[in-house]
Amino acid sequence: MSDTILKVSNLSKRYRIGAAEKGGKTFREAVMEGFTAPVRNFARLRNLTRFKNGDEEDTIWALKDISFEVKEGEVLGVIGRNGAGKSTLLKILSRIVEPTSGFVEIHGRISSLLEVGTGFHPELTGRENIFLNGGILGMRKKEIESKFDDIVSFSEIGKFIDTPVKRYSSGMYVRLAFAVAAHLEPEILLVDEVLAVGDISFQKKCLGKMTELAGGGRTILFVSHNMTAIQLLCEKCMLLENGRIEDIGRTSGIVDKYLNVGLDISNIPLAERKEQENSDFVITDIEFLDSKGQKLTNLSPGQPVSIVLSYICEDVEKLKMVDVLLRISQNGQQLFELSTYNFEPFRDIPPKGRFICNINRLPLVPGHYSLGIGPYFWGQYLYWMEDAIKFYVKEAPFFPTAHPPGEPSVKFFVDHSWETKSEWQNSSGLIKNRERGNA
Repeated sequence: MSDTILKVSNLSKRYRIGAAEKGGKTFREAVMEGFTAPVRNFARLRNLTRFKNGDEEDTIWALKDISFEVKEGEVLGVIGRNGAGKSTLLKILSRIVEPTSGFVEIHGRISSLLEVGTGFHPELTGRENIFLNGGILGMRKKEIESKFDDIVSFSEIGKFIDTPVKRYSSGMYVRLAFAVAAHLEPEILLVDEVLAVGDISFQKKCLGKMTELAGGGRTILFVSHNMTAIQLLCEKCMLLENGRIEDIGRTSGIVDKYLNVGLDISNIPLAERKEQENSDFVITDIEFLDSKGQKLTNLSPGQPVSIVLSYICEDVEKLKMVDVLLRISQNGQQLFELSTYNFEPFRDIPPKGRFICNINRLPLVPGHYSLGIGPYFWGQYLYWMEDAIKFYVKEAPFFPTAHPPGEPSVKFFVDHSWETKSEWQNSSGLIKNRERGNA
């Protein structure tokens, strides 16, 4: 028997676009409707005919002829830019929408966490919605009752479990929805970007639960823009682009392809960024250089790196002791800062020049990062420029042998060494030291 639990074959979904929703009518519009109805009906019929004929001007393909299989116990990451078709795919798999063509084979019970509030009846309480969702999944009342306390405990909203969910905040919705989806023992769990609504601690809790489910043989499809979470949870990943499968394979390679490995400076020139408008101190360029002064397009763990900021200062008399702070972040999480303030102050900077920050050994693990820049004077920021540049740290050994255990959950490499010391007794009864060191 095949271990394929989910099979998608030539799946497509087409939507009609350009249809405006109806609003209320004024008296004048109501009178004119009698005169214009025949014309509008003709136009509507014409549009319908064009839709049936597949006129691309009136339709959009959210998904176009995609095929893939998911094995039992597999965790598949689904990534892509906004509008790539990720959510449409999960809605079809959840039977919320019907495909235009193609088919899906599902061997098992599916539970999904898509948009906030999906699957909940707003007038029912949290308790009632738990039983409603369990019933939809085909579970008996005793089965749901056996899981009820675990669901409430995980969601951390026990105080509000008998409150109608229409009064819940979006965060409370997500807490209860994920707890229900994860604890009612589905064979297949579909999770969309909705987890981003929750707070950081709850997101970590959810990722931990999904890891536990995956270890227990559950099959998971996980849609997210959080590449750290994707790499932590998924061994396999699928990249969607304009409704088609661009690539599918090992997560590390697919994520690299999605993020276009290398440096990524905004299309807006740095000197024209709105953060620097009306400032007397303007960053004009950012470069990463290696130890030989050669320009880098991507970085490696452990290599010497110089971050070079070119600037123009219109008022050196006023800003002759300006400082610069660099902040490295990943997925919105601040990792560390580098500041000229921690060193001998710069005095009388030239009107045009460069600030150079030298890092002896880059401590970052492989992944994608962003650099924020904030020049400041006497403790006051002149401005703050978030995501001034995005950069990639590629796979490369930091230590002499291999990467450390726990990667990619670890954030940094620490330059360090080990040694062992043992005491042993020789034939003469003397105790000697035997030492071994690792650089």
